[in-house]
Amino acid sequence: MAGVNATVGSLLGFLHDGPQSGWDLMETARARIGGFWSLTRSQVYRELAAMADAGLIVTDSTGARDRRVYRLTDQGREEFRTWIARTPGEENIRYPLLLTLAFARHLPPERLAEFLTTHRALHQARWDAYRLQDEQARAAGAGPLDLVTLDFGLRYERAVLDWFDGVGDLTGGA
Repeated sequence: MAGVNATVGSLLGFLHDGPQSGWDLMETARARIGGFWSLTRSQVYRELAAMADAGLIVTDSTGARDRRVYRLTDQGREEFRTWIARTPGEENIRYPLLLTLAFARHLPPERLAEFLTTHRALHQARWDAYRLQDEQARAAGAGPLDLVTLDFGLRYERAVLDWFDGVGDLTGGA
């Protein structure tokens, strides 16, 4: 493959843990990177086919319900090593609520308040879930590098919750 993209890189990284089906890879992605990176089912299956064609993975066997199970090849491990060593690109914030808030003066105050209340509750639920994951990971003996993305999630959600707490002052209590 000419240059490994983030989707391929993450799939190769997950396959370092052992053979997995496409469905298993989606679940792994949701659990491990879903809080900060999204993969669609169509992306995953499209990339798995391209990765197999490029010799980065092989189909190990057919699992339950005719699921193909994928395994890394030596070439796949090498491509992953090259990809993971690259300098990561800059983040790009795409936050639909902020886009709406950029035009909030066109909304009735009660609708704006509804948006803010709903989104604050979503972030509170995420923060609560991250706290539980953090407690479970620490109890299981996770090390600092195992917790680094979870720590970011906790800090991010705390910052967003603090921001929501201050937004009411800016919006006149909306």
